[in-house]
Amino acid sequence: MNSSAVICCCLPPTPASGKTSIPKSNTRIGRRDLVLRSSELATLAALFSFSGTKPSYLGVQKSPPSLALCPATNSCVSTSEKMSDTTHYAPPWNYNPKDGPRGKPISRDEAMKELIEVVTKTKPDKFTPNIVEKGDDYVRVEYESPIFGFVDDVEFWFPPGKKSIVEYRSASRSGFKDFDINKKRVKALRLALEKKGWASESSF
Repeated sequence: MNSSAVICCCLPPTPASGKTSIPKSNTRIGRRDLVLRSSELATLAALFSFSGTKPSYLGVQKSPPSLALCPATNSCVSTSEKMSDTTHYAPPWNYNPKDGPRGKPISRDEAMKELIEVVTKTKPDKFTPNIVEKGDDYVRVEYESPIFGFVDDVEFWFPPGKKSIVEYRSASRSGFKDFDINKKRVKALRLALEKKGWASESSF
């Protein structure tokens, strides 16, 4: 099948003037709408490449500073969601929890090293983790499935401030259901980090 034909069939017809009119009421796009539309494009791309394409909305959002929300699928969890969203919400982690087992608090750099170690060694779903972006406060990992090479994007962010909190987001690039792979991955990472003294901010 010609990929251009598939893409063209999904686009609205162009008026005779050559310009596409956009109703004023639709010019403002919310954060979740943007994520959903980008996710739909990524799914379309995945028809021709199992790995899909990196979503454009990944990274730390500017307003407000946070990781992206989840699209309206059952294949994503994020600490940016509301606690009432039981499908997508996941609680942040604390690497210096109150009354924790550590003798003394660790620094952000030390916490980053522990996180990287756990990410590279923990493979609950047999997906291969590849660290593709790493900064002082942000890490993005691409998890590739052993069959077909499907890719999930997992992000970790250390917000600025004195709190020892780590936000995260785990999402599949394609598909509307992941059979809880992202939730199980996040839980396995949390359990491994708990052995190092980390804790979840609430139950999950």
